[in-house]
Amino acid sequence: MTDKVRSANDDWIAEGAKTPPIHKAVGRRRTRAKVKPYRRTSLRWVLRTILLAVLDMTAFVVSLLVAAFMVPLARMGLEVVNLPTLFGFAVTATAALFLFGLYKHSWRFFGFRHAAAVVASAFAGSAIGWTVILLSQGIALTLPVAVTAITQWMLATGLLLALRSARRLARESLSGSRITLGKATRTDLPQALLIGPAQWAMSVIELMRAEDEPQFAIAGILLPSEADVIDRIGGVRVLGSHDKLVDVAKAAEEQGRPFSIAITLDDGMYLGNREMTRLTHRARELGLELSRIKNHWSQILQRPGTAEVTELSVPDLLGRNEYELEGDVITRQIEGQSVLVTGAGGTIGGELARQLASFRPSRLILLELCEYNLYSIEMQLREAYPDLDIRPELCDIRSQEEVLRVFDDHRPSVVYHAAALKHVPIVELNPCAGVHTNIIGTKHVADAVTQFGARAMVQVSTDKAVNPVGMMGATKRVGELYSQALDMCGVDDPGAPRFMTVRFGNVLGSSGSILPLFRRQLEEGKPLTVTHPDIERFFMTVREAVQLILQSSAAALAEDLERGSIYVLDMGKPVRIVDLAYRLIAQYGLEPEVDVPIEFVGLRPGEKLYEELFDDCEEEVESRIKGIFEARSHPIPLPFINKSIDRLREAVIRGDPSEAERIAHHLVKIPSSGARFDLIPAKRGSDRLGKAAPVTT
Repeated sequence: MTDKVRSANDDWIAEGAKTPPIHKAVGRRRTRAKVKPYRRTSLRWVLRTILLAVLDMTAFVVSLLVAAFMVPLARMGLEVVNLPTLFGFAVTATAALFLFGLYKHSWRFFGFRHAAAVVASAFAGSAIGWTVILLSQGIALTLPVAVTAITQWMLATGLLLALRSARRLARESLSGSRITLGKATRTDLPQALLIGPAQWAMSVIELMRAEDEPQFAIAGILLPSEADVIDRIGGVRVLGSHDKLVDVAKAAEEQGRPFSIAITLDDGMYLGNREMTRLTHRARELGLELSRIKNHWSQILQRPGTAEVTELSVPDLLGRNEYELEGDVITRQIEGQSVLVTGAGGTIGGELARQLASFRPSRLILLELCEYNLYSIEMQLREAYPDLDIRPELCDIRSQEEVLRVFDDHRPSVVYHAAALKHVPIVELNPCAGVHTNIIGTKHVADAVTQFGARAMVQVSTDKAVNPVGMMGATKRVGELYSQALDMCGVDDPGAPRFMTVRFGNVLGSSGSILPLFRRQLEEGKPLTVTHPDIERFFMTVREAVQLILQSSAAALAEDLERGSIYVLDMGKPVRIVDLAYRLIAQYGLEPEVDVPIEFVGLRPGEKLYEELFDDCEEEVESRIKGIFEARSHPIPLPFINKSIDRLREAVIRGDPSEAERIAHHLVKIPSSGARFDLIPAKRGSDRLGKAAPVTT
């Protein structure tokens, strides 16, 4: 098939070229081939050239006859109105056109340069023809003969230009709304449109012909550019360039043969990201099923093989510069220490593990529940840091026994707790699972830190924990309160572990976040979905989020900052989600609401219109750490919150989501209530609650 495709599309070949043996192809006994430009001829090309030559000969004959009738040449002894003279003149003049290369130009794309070549070639051809006539009849050149020759040349030039202009006008008139399709092999099959280079299209056509039971019929081709002078490829009609997709699809529908499939080459070379995304949206608007075929040659040639935008500009998306922090203080706290990261296979946990590895810990323990995610991050780190002691642990933090086993085996000095359920609507629909992981799981890790005498635990939290309305925020807030209570227990004990919470907003590109959703919708040609026109969020990149986590925790340990504080990252001003969508569309080279529509779908369960960084009961304090604030509030006594979490555990074991929600939401309101501590009354109608848990009234 390769040879057939090459012969159908390549214009130039090496003289006497043959398929080289395999040892020559890989470089052995390599000889320098002599390449001679040679254009393949075909019967179609010969017939085309003959037809054009006949038309030009006719133009020369007509011009000579008209000029002869205008000037009585016979009186001067010059006979031109006879068949031998007319035929000889036309052949001589047309041969000059051929020698001047005029027939290498396509009449369908007749333009200014072609017209200039016609004028010059017609002058040369006419001059040679008149010279032959005068010499053959022995007539000297006189003024009347010269005037007649000039008149004939002008007439011939006009006719030649008119013929070519007519062909150009015919092409342009037919290439618009009157697009005619080629005959498909099977009219009973779905009609497919190929969008790609000629050689690739020929390959697809050959593959389809080899199928015994094809699933579709190729009825048209769109090439990269209108400049391609190909009318048919493999018997399939070329309908124009990829920019004419809409016109071609509408014309096909008017002719009763609508396209249902569009197949395009997506190799990163034929169409750029902007063109591919626009093509995807146009196909979706037309109701076409778009199939994007990848080409691995792009990888062999070390060119980008995907239309995806891999690097996004943070200043353009967020309207601010990305934070750059110093790492000296982090190195002093991490180097030579045994460090454990929970949720190490996630977006935040994985970036934490990668950045921590660069600070040369003595051992890096990767704790993760998902086997594949654990394998992925382990392989990345082993390749990047072959000398680092990496210990992967497949562990569920909801199991206290498993957590204690990991701590007993490795005795970590510093723990970064990033494992959590973070998707707001999912946790809202599964409150017991959210409590089990985000509260009880956090308690298991924190208790193990205390039991095995680790130096510190750093909990990764979210701005959704501030004045929460949903269960995800409420469970994260309870985790904050438990860590804060443990931290306050060491006020009078300098050797007690530190429990620090770092709170920040949405992370660009994290799993389940808005940016991957927008990018997928863009690449699939779908509208971008936004919950509400006014919804806004705090954003930062995963790199700067992790840098600030490490910076704040390391500084708190180094300077022994006040206990009980929650560290809040400075993320600048909140960004409207719709503005983020507009900026992302612009980075793809498209125009919002023109190339890509925006759809508002309404707030999801547990979602707020605006996020906050500080709770109502918290005091915002300037921190000594650049890019970080401190939030201080009245902590809940540890015995109280312990009993409340025990009640939450009982609700989870019973599978009682309403009780789990009631206790969690009540706990988050305690710091701002300012009331005395009492017991949470048992839920009415229930005799299974056992002892009541504490609450304020």
